Parts: sequence; structure tokens; C-alpha cells
Amino acid sequence: MKKLKIMILANDTTYTYNLRNEIIERFVADGHDVVVVSQPLLLQNELKALGCRLVDIETNRHGTNPLSDFSLLMKFRKILLDGKPDLALTYNIKPNVYAGMACRMTKTPYFPNITGLGTAVEYPGLMQKFTIRLYKAGVAGAECVFFQNEENKKFFEDHNMLRKGVKTRLLPGSGVSLKLHKAMPYPADNGTINFLFIARVMKAKGIDLYLGAAKRIYEKHKNVVFHICGMCDDVKYTTLLQNAEKDGYIKYHGEQKDMVPFFEMAHCIVHPSYYPEGMSNVLLEAAAHCRPIIATDRAGCRETVDDGKSGFVIPIKNEDALVDALEKFLAMTWEQKREMGLAGRAKIEKEFDRQIVVNAYVEEIERFCNKR
Repeated sequence: MKKLKIMILANDTTYTYNLRNEIIERFVADGHDVVVVSQPLLLQNELKALGCRLVDIETNRHGTNPLSDFSLLMKFRKILLDGKPDLALTYNIKPNVYAGMACRMTKTPYFPNITGLGTAVEYPGLMQKFTIRLYKAGVAGAECVFFQNEENKKFFEDHNMLRKGVKTRLLPGSGVSLKLHKAMPYPADNGTINFLFIARVMKAKGIDLYLGAAKRIYEKHKNVVFHICGMCDDVKYTTLLQNAEKDGYIKYHGEQKDMVPFFEMAHCIVHPSYYPEGMSNVLLEAAAHCRPIIATDRAGCRETVDDGKSGFVIPIKNEDALVDALEKFLAMTWEQKREMGLAGRAKIEKEFDRQIVVNAYVEEIERFCNKR
């Protein structure tokens, strides 16, 4: 394959390094010139150390102001015109939509990755119709559209969001780095069981369900601790977490850069999310570290666990079902819990190794180059 200038457009540097570093490593090793366009947050130096260059952009990922979004589109267009990449890879909602449109405007070949549909697409209504039209415009000129779960792909097909004949490819989410997320020994049987919730503290991630179930379990099992790691910028939840900590059944650790000590401590990761995930990276990483998982029966979560073998799958928005799963886990022996974690690691190695994702990108880019 000839040497290419490849531009990667994503929300921020933290996301890009954590989930795309192996792809960047492979492209750089193959002699390609790689430019990352994203909001500068954490891990900028780590990205540069991979051998890529950075271009800053403020994506305002949660903003809904049309003028701001139009400005973002024009910024992407200017970056593409100035940078003149041979092709672009886009990730996350706004880059998929607005960088995708900018790629069409500048005639830049591009490969969007649908990392989740977002809450605006979740419920029928005017916002859903508007967002569908944006998505459709964003991927209209794509060389290949990558999906992270079958449900997202079917949604695009059912709503005629893909142009006729466009290539699509299903990935195992973002995959998980097996060299970074290594198998861990199971925590010692010292009488205390630690459950762990890792996510932004928000309703759709299941925090209310987690807090409610934690309180009920703690009333019966004083040897159980429910931990929470994740950013909280909602005053309502800040107060709830503070009160729960005072009552003794929650330990809130805030947002953490290094999750290894928390995975080492945890006996089970609990993810009662009903957020429209692409594929839950939290669950992939947890299983890679040999930790059993309790996940909801929705796209992006259910795929990561074999129910009853590597964890438990529960209905969404069902606190009673979560309590039952927690009780079932507590009733297991230490060896059964450990075996459940090992089964999760084996599943990840077989189905979710990030090299599967890297190879898929290399294959599609080679296909693109060969047809030109």
C-alpha cells in the first residue's frame, strides 16, 4: 500500500488515545502520516509519542446550538482543506456528522465509525427525525461505515440512512487492548465484597438503579461496599452521592485517570445502563481484567457477557432484577466468582481483541487504495 496522509477526527485526545492508539501505532509503523483532530484534553503527549501530529478543535460534544454546529462544520472544512489528507477516519457523533459533511464538501474519502446513536435518537419525535437527517447527511459519502453493534446497523438500515451500495462492516466495538488490560488475579476472600460502577454519573447510565440496589443490599449485607468512579457534574447527583456516603453504602471516588487499582479491588463490575451505547468499553475492560460483570440486556452491553457464565444479563430499568443479580452473585463461592471472571477474559480474547478492529481498518483502507 502506498504511504498515505490519514486524518483522525474525534471528540477529544483522551478518547482518541485510550481507544485508537493501536490503530495509530499501526498506521505510523506502516509509514503513514497520521494527524489527530480533536479537543485537547488528557493524554496529548502520549498521542504525540505514538508519532502522530495534533490539530486542536473544540467540538462542544453536548451542545445543540445550530450556529455553533455550523461553525464546527466550517472548522472541519478548513482543517481538511489546509491539511489535504488522502483519507479521514471519523468517530463520535459530531465528528461523524459534521466532519463527514466536511469530507463530502472537500471530496475527502472518509470512514465513519458509529460509536453509539446518542440519546437524541433513542425516542421517536422531532429531535429524532432531525438527528436522523444529520446522521444521514454525515455518512452519505462514506467509503465504508463501521458499526459497533447489530442494533445500530439495523437502525440505520430501517431508517434509510445509508446510501445504496455503501460498504458496511460490523466491529467488536472498539475492541480492547489485551496488552494494556491484562488478566488480574481475583481479589482475596477477606470477607468484604466490592462492587464497582464506572461511568459518567447520569440517569441513563443507571446510577439511580445502582444507588437504589446498593441501599437495599447493604441493609442485608454489611460486608458489601458499592464503589463509584466517574465524573459528576449534576448538583442533584452530587447531593445524592454525598448522602449515600454518609449512610455508609457508597464510596464515591470521582473521575479517575488510572483505573487499575479499582479493577484490582473489585469483585464485580455493575453496569445497569440504558444509554444508547456503541459497545461498552467499561465492560470490555472489566472482562479483560477477569472481573465478572452485571450488564443490561441492551445493544452495546449484552454482547460483552455470556449470561450465567461470565456474568449476568438483566432487563433494563429494573431495580428488582439488579438486586436479584447482586444477591445471586453474593451467594456464589469465591472459586465460582473467580471462574466467572476467567470466562470473561477468555471471551474477550476470542471475540474482542482490539487487533481485530485494527486489521479491519487496514483491510478496508487497502481495498479503497486498490480500487483507485
